[in-house]
Amino acid sequence: MDFPCLGLVCLLTRPESPCRNHRLPVAVDRSCRAAIVRWEIAVSGRLEGKVALITGGTSGIGAGTVERLSAEGAKVIFTGSNEAAAQKVCAATGAEFVKHDVTDAAAWDGLIAQILKKHGRLDIAFANAGTESGDGSIEDISIDGWNNVMNVNLTGVMLTVQHAMRAMAKNPDGPTGSIIVNSSMNAHRAMGNFVAYSVSKSAVIALVKSSAVHAGNQKYKIRINAVLPGVVETSMIRNLIEKSEDPAATRGAYEGLSPMGRMATVEEVAGMVAWLSSDEAAFCSGGEFTMDGASTAGMNGV
Repeated sequence: MDFPCLGLVCLLTRPESPCRNHRLPVAVDRSCRAAIVRWEIAVSGRLEGKVALITGGTSGIGAGTVERLSAEGAKVIFTGSNEAAAQKVCAATGAEFVKHDVTDAAAWDGLIAQILKKHGRLDIAFANAGTESGDGSIEDISIDGWNNVMNVNLTGVMLTVQHAMRAMAKNPDGPTGSIIVNSSMNAHRAMGNFVAYSVSKSAVIALVKSSAVHAGNQKYKIRINAVLPGVVETSMIRNLIEKSEDPAATRGAYEGLSPMGRMATVEEVAGMVAWLSSDEAAFCSGGEFTMDGASTAGMNGV
């Protein structure tokens, strides 16, 4: 059924079924809908007044989450090593950048002290920094490669959760906050050629659950959850597709990993992190939030 056209209001209020006159070509339609989502986020303000820390925030999911939390009203501090990329994120979002290595245990006290001195609290932490550098199969991986992946993906995440919880426990209104860890569908669907990555992403789920139980036992209102994305169409993945011998086949291979026939978007992952950061998820703790288009849900029978 078509309703009377209300111009822009038509798209804003009925984005799933605008009138016949406002149905647009696919590429334009996606752009318009993305703009509508950004508009909806900007007016929601559900993270207004909250202070957020995001590790690995200079690109991909991290940068997308910096943008999303900033748009929802949070004051965002993000870390990483690529200062040139960080400047672009800062310019686009107004967020603050601190160069920081998540594996450097001695540097964590200074980072947290800097945040608390300037903002007086910490409400959200997204442990996003990760790597695959040096990984391989169980037969091929070197001890240095194993240690590199584990140091970033497991020890770095442990330090993020530990120091975030300690900071949140000191919040003026009591121990409150939300900690989100970026795991992966490969925690449950391991890759034979990335053994350390698969193991690390599984291990951080146990870290999340143990930390959530501890926070609850301490009577903290601090929640800890994991997000488990499938293949996400980041700029890095798009570059890999474009540089492959057969871009269409490569894209099809990535999209074919999900029964839904596509990759996740950065915005979808950032949206889940934003929801878990908000008071709407106040009773969610120790959870695994899978975003893989049913990739790990099961399989067809014969």
